[in-house]
Amino acid sequence: MKPLVNMAAEVPENPLVPPIPELVIGLIAFFIVFGILAKKLLPTINKVLDERRKLIEGRIDDAEAIQAEAQQVLADYRAQLADARHEAARLRQEAQEQGATLIAEMRAEGQRQREEIIAAGHAQIEADRKAAAQALRQDVGTLATELAGKLVGESLEDHARQSRTIDRFLDELEAQAATDTTKAEAGR
Repeated sequence: MKPLVNMAAEVPENPLVPPIPELVIGLIAFFIVFGILAKKLLPTINKVLDERRKLIEGRIDDAEAIQAEAQQVLADYRAQLADARHEAARLRQEAQEQGATLIAEMRAEGQRQREEIIAAGHAQIEADRKAAAQALRQDVGTLATELAGKLVGESLEDHARQSRTIDRFLDELEAQAATDTTKAEAGR
Protein backbone atom coordinates (compact mmCIF):
# COMPACT_ATOMS: atom_id res chain seq x y z
CA MET A 1 0.00 0.00 0.00
CA LYS A 2 1.05 3.38 -0.59
CA PRO A 3 1.63 5.56 2.26
CA LEU A 4 -0.73 8.36 2.83
CA VAL A 5 1.93 10.86 2.16
CA ASN A 6 2.31 9.65 -1.39
CA MET A 7 -1.38 9.88 -1.88
CA ALA A 8 -1.47 13.37 -0.71
CA ALA A 9 1.26 14.28 -3.13
CA GLU A 10 -0.85 13.21 -6.09
CA VAL A 11 -3.16 15.91 -7.32
CA PRO A 12 -6.70 14.80 -7.29
CA GLU A 13 -8.47 15.05 -10.66
CA ASN A 14 -11.66 17.05 -11.13
CA PRO A 15 -14.49 14.57 -11.96
CA LEU A 16 -16.38 17.23 -13.92
CA VAL A 17 -13.61 17.90 -16.42
CA PRO A 18 -12.97 14.92 -18.69
CA PRO A 19 -9.55 14.13 -20.01
CA ILE A 20 -8.64 15.99 -23.23
CA PRO A 21 -8.44 12.94 -25.55
CA GLU A 22 -11.93 11.81 -24.48
CA LEU A 23 -13.22 15.31 -24.98
CA VAL A 24 -11.84 15.49 -28.55
CA ILE A 25 -13.24 12.06 -29.49
CA GLY A 26 -16.65 13.02 -27.98
CA LEU A 27 -16.75 16.28 -29.96
CA ILE A 28 -15.86 14.52 -33.24
CA ALA A 29 -18.54 11.88 -32.62
CA PHE A 30 -21.06 14.62 -31.79
CA PHE A 31 -20.39 16.51 -35.02
CA ILE A 32 -20.61 13.30 -37.07
CA VAL A 33 -23.98 12.37 -35.51
CA PHE A 34 -25.17 15.98 -35.82
CA GLY A 35 -24.19 16.08 -39.50
CA ILE A 36 -25.98 12.80 -40.25
CA LEU A 37 -29.09 13.99 -38.41
CA ALA A 38 -28.94 17.36 -40.16
CA LYS A 39 -28.70 15.66 -43.57
CA LYS A 40 -31.37 12.99 -43.00
CA LEU A 41 -33.69 14.12 -40.24
CA LEU A 42 -33.74 17.92 -40.57
CA PRO A 43 -35.31 17.99 -44.10
CA THR A 44 -38.05 15.61 -42.93
CA ILE A 45 -38.70 17.71 -39.84
CA ASN A 46 -38.78 20.89 -41.95
CA LYS A 47 -41.11 19.22 -44.44
CA VAL A 48 -43.51 18.11 -41.66
CA LEU A 49 -43.36 21.59 -40.11
CA ASP A 50 -44.09 23.24 -43.50
CA GLU A 51 -47.00 20.88 -44.12
CA ARG A 52 -48.35 21.61 -40.67
CA ARG A 53 -47.97 25.36 -41.17
CA LYS A 54 -49.74 25.15 -44.55
CA LEU A 55 -52.51 23.03 -43.01
CA ILE A 56 -52.99 25.51 -40.19
CA GLU A 57 -52.95 28.45 -42.62
CA GLY A 58 -55.46 26.61 -44.85
CA ARG A 59 -57.71 25.97 -41.89
CA ILE A 60 -57.45 29.61 -40.86
CA ASP A 61 -58.33 30.67 -44.43
CA ASP A 62 -61.20 28.18 -44.46
CA ALA A 63 -62.39 29.45 -41.10
CA GLU A 64 -62.25 33.03 -42.36
CA ALA A 65 -64.15 32.04 -45.51
CA ILE A 66 -66.74 30.18 -43.43
CA GLN A 67 -67.03 33.14 -41.11
CA ALA A 68 -67.48 35.52 -44.07
CA GLU A 69 -70.10 33.17 -45.54
CA ALA A 70 -71.84 32.97 -42.16
CA GLN A 71 -71.86 36.77 -41.99
CA GLN A 72 -73.35 36.90 -45.50
CA VAL A 73 -75.98 34.30 -44.60
CA LEU A 74 -76.78 36.26 -41.43
CA ALA A 75 -77.13 39.48 -43.44
CA ASP A 76 -79.36 37.68 -45.97
CA TYR A 77 -81.43 36.21 -43.14
CA ARG A 78 -81.85 39.62 -41.55
CA ALA A 79 -82.85 41.12 -44.91
CA GLN A 80 -85.35 38.32 -45.48
CA LEU A 81 -86.68 38.76 -41.95
CA ALA A 82 -87.11 42.50 -42.54
CA ASP A 83 -88.83 41.78 -45.87
CA ALA A 84 -91.08 39.24 -44.17
CA ARG A 85 -91.98 41.76 -41.48
CA HIS A 86 -92.77 44.38 -44.13
CA GLU A 87 -94.81 41.86 -46.08
CA ALA A 88 -96.69 40.83 -42.93
CA ALA A 89 -97.40 44.47 -42.12
CA ARG A 90 -98.57 45.07 -45.69
CA LEU A 91 -100.81 41.99 -45.60
CA ARG A 92 -102.18 43.03 -42.22
CA GLN A 93 -102.92 46.53 -43.55
CA GLU A 94 -104.47 45.08 -46.70
CA ALA A 95 -106.63 42.73 -44.63
CA GLN A 96 -107.77 45.62 -42.45
CA GLU A 97 -108.63 47.65 -45.55
CA GLN A 98 -110.47 44.70 -47.08
CA GLY A 99 -112.29 44.15 -43.79
CA ALA A 100 -113.31 47.80 -43.64
CA THR A 101 -114.42 47.66 -47.30
CA LEU A 102 -116.35 44.47 -46.64
CA ILE A 103 -118.01 45.99 -43.59
CA ALA A 104 -118.92 49.11 -45.59
CA GLU A 105 -120.31 46.95 -48.41
CA MET A 106 -122.29 44.84 -45.95
CA ARG A 107 -123.65 47.98 -44.29
CA ALA A 108 -124.62 49.40 -47.68
CA GLU A 109 -126.25 46.09 -48.62
CA GLY A 110 -128.07 46.02 -45.29
CA GLN A 111 -129.19 49.62 -45.80
CA ARG A 112 -130.36 48.79 -49.32
CA GLN A 113 -132.26 45.72 -48.10
CA ARG A 114 -133.77 47.77 -45.27
CA GLU A 115 -134.87 50.42 -47.77
CA GLU A 116 -136.34 47.70 -49.99
CA ILE A 117 -138.19 46.18 -47.05
CA ILE A 118 -139.47 49.61 -45.97
CA ALA A 119 -140.50 50.44 -49.54
CA ALA A 120 -142.20 47.05 -49.87
CA GLY A 121 -143.89 47.64 -46.51
CA HIS A 122 -145.09 51.07 -47.61
CA ALA A 123 -146.30 49.64 -50.91
CA GLN A 124 -148.09 46.85 -49.05
CA ILE A 125 -149.63 49.34 -46.63
CA GLU A 126 -150.71 51.53 -49.54
CA ALA A 127 -152.19 48.53 -51.35
CA ASP A 128 -153.94 47.40 -48.16
CA ARG A 129 -155.22 50.96 -47.60
CA LYS A 130 -156.55 51.16 -51.15
CA ALA A 131 -158.14 47.72 -50.83
CA ALA A 132 -159.65 48.72 -47.50
CA ALA A 133 -160.87 52.02 -48.98
CA GLN A 134 -162.42 50.17 -51.92
CA ALA A 135 -164.07 47.64 -49.61
CA LEU A 136 -165.21 50.48 -47.38
CA ARG A 137 -166.62 52.34 -50.40
CA GLN A 138 -168.57 49.31 -51.42
CA ASP A 139 -169.83 48.66 -47.89
CA VAL A 140 -170.63 52.33 -47.29
CA GLY A 141 -172.29 52.55 -50.72
CA THR A 142 -174.40 49.51 -50.07
CA LEU A 143 -175.37 50.75 -46.62
CA ALA A 144 -176.08 54.27 -47.92
CA THR A 145 -178.22 52.88 -50.76
CA GLU A 146 -180.17 50.70 -48.37
CA LEU A 147 -180.60 53.58 -45.94
CA ALA A 148 -181.64 55.97 -48.70
CA GLY A 149 -184.04 53.37 -50.01
CA LYS A 150 -185.61 53.01 -46.58
CA LEU A 151 -185.84 56.78 -46.16
CA VAL A 152 -187.31 57.35 -49.61
CA GLY A 153 -189.31 54.22 -49.44
CA GLU A 154 -188.20 53.12 -52.89
CA SER A 155 -185.57 50.70 -54.02
CA LEU A 156 -182.47 52.33 -55.42
CA GLU A 157 -181.21 49.28 -57.21
CA ASP A 158 -179.87 51.06 -60.26
CA HIS A 159 -176.26 50.15 -59.99
CA ALA A 160 -174.82 52.93 -62.19
CA ARG A 161 -176.64 55.65 -60.32
CA GLN A 162 -175.76 54.03 -57.06
CA SER A 163 -172.04 54.00 -57.96
CA ARG A 164 -172.09 57.66 -59.02
CA THR A 165 -173.84 58.71 -55.84
CA ILE A 166 -171.42 56.73 -53.67
CA ASP A 167 -168.37 57.99 -55.53
CA ARG A 168 -169.53 61.60 -55.26
CA PHE A 169 -170.21 61.17 -51.52
CA LEU A 170 -166.81 59.57 -50.86
CA ASP A 171 -164.97 62.16 -52.96
CA GLU A 172 -166.60 64.88 -50.89
CA LEU A 173 -165.49 63.09 -47.71
CA GLU A 174 -161.92 62.76 -48.99
CA ALA A 175 -161.80 66.41 -50.01
CA GLN A 176 -163.10 67.37 -46.58
CA ALA A 177 -160.42 65.17 -44.91
CA ALA A 178 -157.67 66.68 -47.08
CA THR A 179 -158.79 70.19 -46.21
CA ASP A 180 -158.81 69.33 -42.49
CA THR A 181 -155.31 67.87 -42.76
CA THR A 182 -153.98 70.96 -44.54
CA LYS A 183 -155.51 73.24 -41.92
CA ALA A 184 -154.00 71.13 -39.11
CA GLU A 185 -150.53 71.26 -40.69
CA ALA A 186 -150.77 75.02 -41.25
CA GLY A 187 -151.72 75.51 -37.59
CA ARG A 188 -148.56 73.90 -36.36
